[in-house]
Amino acid sequence: MARSRDPLGESPTTLETPAPPLAKAGPVAESSLGSPSSSRPGESPEDCLVRASRARSSATRAKYARRGLAHPSGVDLDTRALLLRQLYLSQMESRAFTEALDTALQAVATGVMPDVARQDAARACLGLGDQRRAVDHLRIASRVCPASRRAFHLWTLGSSLYLAEDYVSAVGALTRAARWGTRDKPLYQAQLGLARWRAGQLATSELAALFDALELAPCGRGYGQFVLGELGHALGQTSVARRYLTAFVERAGGGRVALQVALEAELRRAKHILSELA
Repeated sequence: MARSRDPLGESPTTLETPAPPLAKAGPVAESSLGSPSSSRPGESPEDCLVRASRARSSATRAKYARRGLAHPSGVDLDTRALLLRQLYLSQMESRAFTEALDTALQAVATGVMPDVARQDAARACLGLGDQRRAVDHLRIASRVCPASRRAFHLWTLGSSLYLAEDYVSAVGALTRAARWGTRDKPLYQAQLGLARWRAGQLATSELAALFDALELAPCGRGYGQFVLGELGHALGQTSVARRYLTAFVERAGGGRVALQVALEAELRRAKHILSELA
């Protein structure tokens, strides 16, 4: 998350790439994951992972994730981490945020893709309304991630701080995100401009150039619509702000539960601005 996906996607494609194979690990404890269905003859943990990732319901996703994690032959750490992520997604979809956080922390313990697990833990914390712990996990994610994902994690951290109205801290994180960013740099720069404006470090007139750059960039779609709406509102362009914020609310509000939870603060802010504009 630099990101190579639409910011409103469930997760960046770069975060789905497993790390190189590691050592074998035994079955995960049933006490923490619930009682899994017995594995079927010839069914490997990898088979369960495929079935979990293709599941059309959270219950089915959880069933196959648990089955793979409890496989009697043991599960290598890579597969275990990916199965835990499928279980985590099912728990987020069911709004079982406490269980989702526990699963994400188990994924952290595997040492596989630690920044992804920390990002997931942060989302679960947001679901629980624990902004402080979410920010702590995001700070760690930005430190332990590979360079290719640093911009995303710093941007996510900066966005969370911005929405918590800690604008000075947001400026620091978003400045680093913009420095590391590539294709999504206009998005990072635009949100940085908003944070600086809110912190009294930037004149309103200077937001116009950031708006124009983001509107022309591919990252102006998806999450970019929220930022464009905020910029339009700050610039006093009521119709523009209404158009972009309405599009953002319709798209994000109609997404998967895990996505809605991750964007709850943005959705709440967008709806508040729209109510003011009405």
